Amino acid sequence: MSNARVSPWFSGPLKGLGAVLKRLSSDPSSCFGLAVVVILVLCAILAPWIATHDPNLVDLPNALRSPDAANWFGTDELGRDIYSRIVHGTRITLSIITLVSIVVGPVGLLVGTTAGYFGGWCDTVMMRITDIFLSFPGLILSLAFVAALGAGLENAIIAIALTSWPPIARLARAETLTFRSADYISASRMQGASSIRIITKSIMPMCLPSVLVRITLSMATVILTAAGLGFLGLGAQPPLPEWGAMIATGRRYMLDSWWLVAFPGAAILIVSLAFNLLGDGLRDALDPKQR
Repeated sequence: MSNARVSPWFSGPLKGLGAVLKRLSSDPSSCFGLAVVVILVLCAILAPWIATHDPNLVDLPNALRSPDAANWFGTDELGRDIYSRIVHGTRITLSIITLVSIVVGPVGLLVGTTAGYFGGWCDTVMMRITDIFLSFPGLILSLAFVAALGAGLENAIIAIALTSWPPIARLARAETLTFRSADYISASRMQGASSIRIITKSIMPMCLPSVLVRITLSMATVILTAAGLGFLGLGAQPPLPEWGAMIATGRRYMLDSWWLVAFPGAAILIVSLAFNLLGDGLRDALDPKQR
């Protein structure tokens, strides 16, 4: 009788994932960060079922109602339930994080590995372009792009992505410079492998752990930048329940109705902190020196 075995295509990644999760669970701060991120994902998926009210339902007789059993986080100036808006706002936050990661990861990795591998004028041109982006504060550059593209959630995501890839490119280049002279790279060249194959098959996989950690650590900045654009009215537009926009509309009433800004601000704080803690945990878990 034969024993069922996991396919070798999946056994390696599964073992690696299990080792990373084991390291994350052994550190309380990393475990907290992972738990918050999991809760964020679950809230985004289950938002219609765990929200107690329609997030856009206007109920003027109950405007500026303090937290109670009916409205756990109170209501805003239009009588909308803040708890429900924060829960639905997780979908917007997760969408921004996911779309920005999909763009900046491959772009930064491609630019960095290409510049580091070829060197010479290619490295000089690509890194000078990267330096131009890095010379401006991320929020200021995002404001400039949004001003050119126009206000809106989609344009805000594009603007944040355009300003988030340079640090990843710098990191990927530094990693590539340490790998390109390795023996296995020289062996690949002697066997006739093309530069594209060497970059994609040999160098990029070696850079992925560091890039993954950098992307995770950048998520806090992405969330804060998105909230800042929403606060300034250049990100998500009403009535979308984006956390930064909620703070912007509630700041006029916050002296008497503290819950309008306290709960969205706490959501931004907790999620940003969670990604920072998770990024630190991933850095330790994926660092060979820590094993």
